[in-house]
Amino acid sequence: MTAASSRELAHPRSEDIALEEVLHALSDPLRLSVVTELASTGGEFPCSHFPLPVTKSTTTHHFRVLRESGVIQQWYRGTAKYNRLRGEELDALFPGLLAAILRASAAQSARRTDG
Repeated sequence: MTAASSRELAHPRSEDIALEEVLHALSDPLRLSVVTELASTGGEFPCSHFPLPVTKSTTTHHFRVLRESGVIQQWYRGTAKYNRLRGEELDALFPGLLAAILRASAAQSARRTDG
């Protein structure tokens, strides 16, 4: 991971993204909810867009785990930190993994809502 300045955030290179770190990042329900929204919209959103029911420092931790695992890319736009899913890169490394996890998460949510 490299970052050239204090305003640039370190991200793993695609070839350095490890399956176990991706799975760990996606194992948390709050982080998975962020990824689900990014995947469903294909958008780029600031951290403040995601109303996570935790403190600001815990929110920062969750986004750092997602970034350092290679699941998302982050950058500063003014004072806001923006996020986008590294979906194409993840799919190239682990074909079908992200889609399968998102389908399983949606199915689990549906079961919880129905039950």
